[in-house]
Amino acid sequence: METEKEGPQPSRVPQDLSEAIKEATKEVHTQAENTEFMRNFQKGQVTREGFKLVMASLYHIYDALEEEIERSKDSPAFAPVYFPEELHRRAALEQDMAFWYGPRWRLAIPCSPATSRYVQRLHEVGRAEPELLVAHAYTRYLGDLSGGQVLKKIAQKALGLPGSGEGLAFFSFPSIPSATTFKQLYRARMNSLEMTPEVRHRKQLRLLSRLSVPWAKREQRDN
Repeated sequence: METEKEGPQPSRVPQDLSEAIKEATKEVHTQAENTEFMRNFQKGQVTREGFKLVMASLYHIYDALEEEIERSKDSPAFAPVYFPEELHRRAALEQDMAFWYGPRWRLAIPCSPATSRYVQRLHEVGRAEPELLVAHAYTRYLGDLSGGQVLKKIAQKALGLPGSGEGLAFFSFPSIPSATTFKQLYRARMNSLEMTPEVRHRKQLRLLSRLSVPWAKREQRDN
């Protein structure tokens, strides 16, 4: 019996939104991990001045991201993954800015051209396409809960910072007793967002076009 030949099948599309974004941004993450700055950082080769610049950039980025998250917190496209107490970094970064730049830190912290461009993108996304904030929040916050903990230990040792965690509040998540359990919850909530495969694919492409080149690389180029 002659069987009918099947036509070409479309390539597999990950069923979960978190998996789809992970796949879509895999190359970006690889680039970030292999910048000269990150390679040196992982070896413990980091200066206080260089680390201060990184922390200042993170303050500007999370200040913008969380401003837009607050704007969209009641939207069905974001509400399921709204975890301000557990995740938001602005208050922690304000503590770090005071540690690194002193009490008048708001007048002292720099903002590089690369950081300014990324901050502008976040505001554009928040106002025009708030559904994309989920992808930005996912890649940043869950990254902080994962690799960020390793970077905290490296910085603490390389820079001789106090064991109390001063200057590194950004890396601490006191409202999350288990990072693994919380990440599972976050992914489950994220995957519950209703989104057709076509819309999800379009958002993956837009996310890739809007994600900044890894900050470490761009900071080096701009300074």
